Amino acid sequence: MPRILGVDTPNDKPTYISLTYLYGVGQATAIDLCYTLGVDPLAKASTLSDDDIAHINNYLDKELIVEGALRRKVQQDISRLREIRCYRGIRHRRGLPVRGQRTRTNARTRKGAKKTVAGKKGVKDMKH
Repeated sequence: MPRILGVDTPNDKPTYISLTYLYGVGQATAIDLCYTLGVDPLAKASTLSDDDIAHINNYLDKELIVEGALRRKVQQDISRLREIRCYRGIRHRRGLPVRGQRTRTNARTRKGAKKTVAGKKGVKDMKH
């Protein structure tokens, strides 16, 4: 298994697919990276030479923010939004959708499982 930036990437897949196992590298970025470095994106990852892997590691270190550094940056950005108490920060703090989605229905991923609230359920008036 080629280790790219300390992450085990699959051997049996094409190089550009293997690169997407890195946090912060999608398919488009992986393909661009392969063409920039002159690596065949469709070749199996197991056929990469140590020199190719070193080139990929150096490129990722210098040109892109990936893995731990990217995770840290995202968390810092979210904590900054929380600290300045902007609308997005408040939504993050409350665990609600941040990007304008509706919450009356369909916000279950952010809100979690349904919490049933006891309320008035059809109390019938006994007066005739």
